[in-house]
Amino acid sequence: MVSGISQGEMVTVLSIDGGGIRGIIPGTLLAFLESKLQELDGADARIADYFDIIAGTSTGGIVTTILTAPNKDNRPLFCAKDVNAFYLEHTPKIFPQNNQTNILSMITSFLSGGPKYNGKYLRSLLKTMLGGLSLKQTLTNVVIPAFDIKRLQPVIFSTNDAKANAAKDAQLSDVCIGTSAAPTFLPAHYFQTKDNEGKPHRFDLIDGAVAANNPTMMAISEISRSKHLPDIAPIMNSKRMLVLSLGTGAAKNEEKYSADQASEWGLLGWLYDDGNTPILDVYSDANSDMVDIHVSSLFHSFNSHKNYLRIQDDTLTGDEVSVDMATEKNLKRLVEIGESLLKKPVSRVNLETGKYEPILGEGTNAEALARFAKLLSQERKLRQQK
Repeated sequence: MVSGISQGEMVTVLSIDGGGIRGIIPGTLLAFLESKLQELDGADARIADYFDIIAGTSTGGIVTTILTAPNKDNRPLFCAKDVNAFYLEHTPKIFPQNNQTNILSMITSFLSGGPKYNGKYLRSLLKTMLGGLSLKQTLTNVVIPAFDIKRLQPVIFSTNDAKANAAKDAQLSDVCIGTSAAPTFLPAHYFQTKDNEGKPHRFDLIDGAVAANNPTMMAISEISRSKHLPDIAPIMNSKRMLVLSLGTGAAKNEEKYSADQASEWGLLGWLYDDGNTPILDVYSDANSDMVDIHVSSLFHSFNSHKNYLRIQDDTLTGDEVSVDMATEKNLKRLVEIGESLLKKPVSRVNLETGKYEPILGEGTNAEALARFAKLLSQERKLRQQK
């Protein structure tokens, strides 16, 4: 899609947050969206056919790759409904649950000097699923952030960069392992590529959520960087950008922590509190919310707020908030949360409170996604006609 765009068309963006096993929530929404696209354009329709840019962080980076990895016929290797099948089948093995894991694993890991999980199953799984596929082969432009702890700076993997610079053309499996290497949960990931002159380039990566748990703004920035896409300012002024941003759930209504509690925490307290990970929760939620606030404000200022659809559930509680509680009960509960989110009204973040509030007259999230599907279908058909 990227190479065929012209100044008279919409630019379409999909963004998927990080959140561990909570990737089931956007996975449910994406399966619904793809089903609507198939109703319009046939059973072969796939998410990757409709978006110029798909961005994902951490678990969202894995979802992005599932949606855009090609098969031998240069069509999507997987369909959107395979996302949840991936989580339901494999996350109990990626995050094995036992008494020690549930009660004392964070403290034990801290004292033993290792992450909560060894990551071997995830690495083997992704290598098997994706084989030797590299970043430049994705079916549309992807944007997947990670953080290089050796250089202490974000690394943004994108299809455009991979095509221009061999050093950035990493294997998709390595990108997924790197972007999902959440500190204290999974080990950091090291690999090498070679630049255009054959010189080695080293990456020492941890979770992309450190840089951008919500990669929506990163995806929008990619528009202005790409020679195939129009500049961002004309898009916003003429309402020619469609952005779908999918969250993985949050616990704002639960009000999990208090200053009284935090004032007594030491290092271990910030890392682990009654099954929760306060420091990671604070960083990931603050990151996601600031991006949503900025993007919402940007679209609102150009009176194009309906072109930006953010779907997020901020009412999670208990195990639902966990990134790794991969019990059968909790995984099924996350599927239910995604399905119920479709029935909830379209909401936007209140810039004062940070909470999501229903928008009168815009229907449910399912209805909004159905409208989005029609716009995406119309845009694709317009391009095919040209």
